[in-house]
Amino acid sequence: MALFRQKMPTPFRAEEAPHASRTSRRALLKMGCACCFALAAPQALADAMTPEVERHLTAARQAAGSDLEALLVLGKSADPNFKAPMPDLEKLMALPAPPPGRAFDNLYFVGGKWVSAWALTTSDGIILLDAMNNDDDAEHTIERGLKSVGLDPSKVKTIIVTHGHGDHYGGAGYFTRKYGSRIVLSEADWAMMETKLEFDHPLWGRPPKRDVVVTDGDKVQLGDTIVNILITPGHTMGTISPIFDVTLGTQKHRALLWGGTAFNFGRKPERLQAYVEATARARELARQQGVDVFISNHSAYDGSIEKLAAAAGAGPNPFVLGAPTVERALTVMNECAQAVLTSWKA
Repeated sequence: MALFRQKMPTPFRAEEAPHASRTSRRALLKMGCACCFALAAPQALADAMTPEVERHLTAARQAAGSDLEALLVLGKSADPNFKAPMPDLEKLMALPAPPPGRAFDNLYFVGGKWVSAWALTTSDGIILLDAMNNDDDAEHTIERGLKSVGLDPSKVKTIIVTHGHGDHYGGAGYFTRKYGSRIVLSEADWAMMETKLEFDHPLWGRPPKRDVVVTDGDKVQLGDTIVNILITPGHTMGTISPIFDVTLGTQKHRALLWGGTAFNFGRKPERLQAYVEATARARELARQQGVDVFISNHSAYDGSIEKLAAAAGAGPNPFVLGAPTVERALTVMNECAQAVLTSWKA
């Protein structure tokens, strides 16, 4: 793996906010990863909202249309009466993994039902985007999935972990021990994982040892493929949302994998403000670069499992959304974040 630094024109400041205190093991067993708070069933928003909050939610609904409604769940916590149900992480992890599949000629889904992993193939091996929960996931879902789509797991040379929560880094150690894979995270999330985890669970693998550190604007290169590192703080203060090219025959598309979606950090205005700024900046960069593919590391947000099934048939590739739709997705997230932040100030 070659790693070199080349900053984007307008660097984004991602100062690290104070970390949440460690939750007790018993409470964590009940609640599961805060990444999945936003996967709860939608509830009706309360009528008692300020006009500004409702304005942001209306803008989010208009941007979502009928195809991006899954992202609207982010706005539910703008309702002061909304209580997010506590998801059962053990049950989520036990969901049968969907069949792995090819989204593009060089991008494969090899993840689980509720947390995703993507394999980006290059001329010199594989870049794995997230590593799921633990060694068992790494072996029986990711490794087995790679083999089933004709890829060699020993070629996983780089693992980009989007953020420092165990459902994304937990399986990385399996690949480092077995294949010598290098692990890439942001400085903020390496520091968080080394000092005080925001969330933990006994079913998650232990945080990997510090390896490759990237900052906003860096590029991770493997063979003929370059992944641009975009830091999008909020979900964690060092969340990475990688941008890269995918191919479909002779066509080339620009893809953005949003690295951390839910507002999982409690009532911390500085974190949500960072999220607002990150989505706005990502939207502008996506517009400049013509990003027309938008995927997630939780399939409930991007519908990747359903799209994989559709991609196997005839017709247009469902992962190619078009640049306007990618812009709409980032607008939905941005407006929902502004609605919640405004409701906190009311």
